[in-house]
Amino acid sequence: MKLRTKYFGEIDYEKDELITFPKGLFGFEDEHAFLLIPFQADNHTLFCLQSAQTSSLAFVLMDPFSLSPSYAPMPQSVDLEFLEVEESQDLSYYTMCVVKNPVSESTVNLKCPVAINAHTRKAQQVILDSEEYHMRHRLAEFHPGEDVSC
Repeated sequence: MKLRTKYFGEIDYEKDELITFPKGLFGFEDEHAFLLIPFQADNHTLFCLQSAQTSSLAFVLMDPFSLSPSYAPMPQSVDLEFLEVEESQDLSYYTMCVVKNPVSESTVNLKCPVAINAHTRKAQQVILDSEEYHMRHRLAEFHPGEDVSC
């Protein structure tokens, strides 16, 4: 199948590569099918979550563990049940990134990560019940003084 994307032009993909968000994403409840595409083939830190329905809709995602190895998302039991897993560790997590200029001012949302069941390809954006995580962590918080890229 072919898909016109926001960042990569037209690409080929297989239907089984789609990630399904039965409830959509916050603010995009009608968007249900996405592709998770790494921005660099050899680096699995920065991703594009490209809508399969709307070519102009794509989100920048980051591996939250590359920013904070101690990141410990604990979704509510209803979210785990919805995603058909028993434990939080059975899911893959990605955090949404709002890219700004300069890049060090970009923010990531550790409070509401995208959680994906890699076996079923079912996903949901979850809200963590933790005071430790916020919706707007600046990238500069994680690598002070370094040139960070989002």
